[in-house]
Amino acid sequence: MDTHPLHELGSKARVLLSSVFGPYAQDDTFGSRKINPMELYHNQVTRTQGVFSLRMFHHTFGLQMIQANIDAPCTLLDFPDLDRFITEIKKKKYDIVGIGAIIPNVGKVKKMCELIRTHLPKAVIVVGGHIANLAGLDEIIEADYIVKGDGVRWFRKFLGSDVKAPIRHPAVYSAATTRIAGHTLKDKKGDTAAIVIPSAGCPMGCNFCSTSALFGGKGKYINFYETGDELFSIMAQLEKKLETESFFILDENFLLHRKRAIRLLELMEEQGKSWSLYVFSSARVLKSYTIKQLVGLGISWVWMGLEGQDSQYSKLNGVDTHELVDFLLSHGIRVLGSSIIGLENHTPRNIEQIIDYAVSHNTVFHQFMLYTANPGTPLYEELKNNGTLLSENDLPLADAHGQFRFNHNHPHFSDHREEQLILDAFNRDFEVNGPSLYRLINTMLQGWLRYKNHPDQRIRTRYAREIKPLRSTYAGAVWAMTKWYRNDKTMAQKAETLLRELYKTFGIVTRIVTPFIGRFILSAMKREEKRLAKGWRIEPATSYLKQIDFVVAENSVLENNHETAPSLSIESPVEHALI
Repeated sequence: MDTHPLHELGSKARVLLSSVFGPYAQDDTFGSRKINPMELYHNQVTRTQGVFSLRMFHHTFGLQMIQANIDAPCTLLDFPDLDRFITEIKKKKYDIVGIGAIIPNVGKVKKMCELIRTHLPKAVIVVGGHIANLAGLDEIIEADYIVKGDGVRWFRKFLGSDVKAPIRHPAVYSAATTRIAGHTLKDKKGDTAAIVIPSAGCPMGCNFCSTSALFGGKGKYINFYETGDELFSIMAQLEKKLETESFFILDENFLLHRKRAIRLLELMEEQGKSWSLYVFSSARVLKSYTIKQLVGLGISWVWMGLEGQDSQYSKLNGVDTHELVDFLLSHGIRVLGSSIIGLENHTPRNIEQIIDYAVSHNTVFHQFMLYTANPGTPLYEELKNNGTLLSENDLPLADAHGQFRFNHNHPHFSDHREEQLILDAFNRDFEVNGPSLYRLINTMLQGWLRYKNHPDQRIRTRYAREIKPLRSTYAGAVWAMTKWYRNDKTMAQKAETLLRELYKTFGIVTRIVTPFIGRFILSAMKREEKRLAKGWRIEPATSYLKQIDFVVAENSVLENNHETAPSLSIESPVEHALI
């Protein structure tokens, strides 16, 4: 018997969805931390690259997905400060308030629930996202419902809507307020990738993965769009609405669904689509595709787990990751490698070697995270059972975010120097391989040199579109690097070599305009350096949406087994923030 709750107003209920309140990049009593800003890249990828750090914000895509898929009048408040949130619930009469959050923000959720009870005492409070993995959450916060996993389906049932209705995909960009080298880039149509969410959950089931745990564990996930035809329909409509030819595919292992990916490739070829795709993929799955297929699909950027040297994770078995990364980079495919610091086999004696091994991949970007036992994961249960988990008195939930401390007693590290280990990894990557911006430009150039004369017009068109900035602004950035690194002979030589290659490839116009652009960029970099030295930080702008534009796959039908394949949570799997 279905015991799912049903709101008495059904689709007439007024709904407010909200992310947790800011500011975020500061230390406060609600759980914000300076070292854990609401930025994916600056938080855990380019953290110590200074003026070269990639800065951008990503909206809470899970909340956008829910707003697009319920029939009730729904307002979405993303990145509010506390006063803005209070104003919204004081002045507007909502029947339901939904909050999406991750576990470190439990203090903020607690405060928001208290405020809702004060100003909207009759409202139903629904809390979801990764925070739902936290055992005993119902004793910490005052919420009516805590939703784990399937936010879209849960809200549809709660409002009496058709659960099996086709999934409507929000028509939104993947990032906003992008900033690098002292410049905030203009948010122009076509310059930013659209977000595409084909699936939720992760079938790989790594023992530390919160996303996998949130959606049912190893082998369990949901495909919102089962076929390549449905996915192509969504992307074609997003291309038209948002005037973009690039797509960030928010799927934990997009290429694992091979039949869907190959059919998407066939349709792209038939329709002449020269799209660019930014994807997550495991190394073994990448190896199962030919480079012709990857390039044909428009795979321009891939986030790949490297985990760590001699790690236990089967997705790396039999794969020479150095060889794979080098191969992808030589074809212009930008790689973001992800490594974990503090695995069971890491010790004070070998940790420097572990870091050097990760850095030696020379990926365009590199994420470093501490081995963290997040609630709900198999790793958490294992460490809980053996008594090595730290209590909240020893490490508050707000500090268990993967960039500060282990949340367990590590068998080999007991001196609380984890934050320094992480900083050592970031610094080593930056010192050895240079700014990610330099690596990005170099990789894009290699792709262009390889494919500029490709017989397929579709392939040539994509590479030509992607390298357009290399002719001017990116060349100017490299010119600025040659001056910036005047006291670092190795890096200066790398920048000068790359600059000569850009001049040789793009000719006299690039050679003429580059020094002018470069001087402007260098001046901005110097100003940025002074701002950062004074502690300047960036916060995301508040987003307020009464309704969200969306698209629906042609002839799509929602046919999912939700007992084995949970759906999307109320919060995006990537709350912290993708290019």
